[in-house]
Parts: sequence; C-alpha cells; structure tokens
Amino acid sequence: MRRLFLSLIFDIVELLKSILILLVAVEHLYILWIEMFAWETAGKKAFGGSLPDHLFTPTKKLAANQGLYNGFLAAGLIWSLLINDAIWSQYIAAFFLSCVIIAAVYGAISASRKILIIQGLPAIAALTALWLL
Repeated sequence: MRRLFLSLIFDIVELLKSILILLVAVEHLYILWIEMFAWETAGKKAFGGSLPDHLFTPTKKLAANQGLYNGFLAAGLIWSLLINDAIWSQYIAAFFLSCVIIAAVYGAISASRKILIIQGLPAIAALTALWLL
C-alpha cells in the first residue's frame, strides 16, 4: 500500500512538472503567433504601451524574427517532454527554461519589467519544480 501511494505521489509530481513546462511552451507559441502573424492587431494590444502605434507596420519583419525565436524555445520545451530518458529530458528542459529566464531578464532590463513577470515567472516556477521536486 505504501509503495502504491509513493508511486502515485511520484506520478503526480512528474505530471505537475510536465504541465508547468507545457504552460511555458504554450505561452511562447502564443507569443510566436502574436509576433509572426498578428503583430499589427494582437501585437498592438499586447505591446501597445511599449511601442507607438505607427511603428507596428514598419517593425513587422523584426517582430516576426523575434516570434521565430520564441517558437524555437517552445519547440525545445515540447521536445524535452517527448524524450524517454528522464535525465536527458530534465537537462533539455532545464536548458530551454534557462534560455526563457535569461531572455525574460534581458527583456525586463531593456524593454519592460512586466516581461520578467509574464515570461520569467512561469519559467522560474517550472525550473524550480524540475530541480526541487
């Protein structure tokens, strides 16, 4: 009975870690969509305070490039969830979550502190769960 309980707890913890990683990946897929495909519409709503409206059209290609990088982050995080080897999966997830955190810190310094909360906090939570649980 105790072994079954511990196994169930372990499974729940693993599921929690996977959900946190997946949430960060989905967030970055959403950012990809905004920056690559909806820069002049949803992008204005999301980033309107940091960029004047008249600059959204001329910066469309720059935003698309940024969106592509967010897609790479999401792809790496999703890849980490598909790896069968638990240790390798953890290392890949840790690498991509660290990339997200570094990008969020840089974004907070160079653009808006809100980036650290919106993008950095979920990645920090996922990385913390990955290493501590």
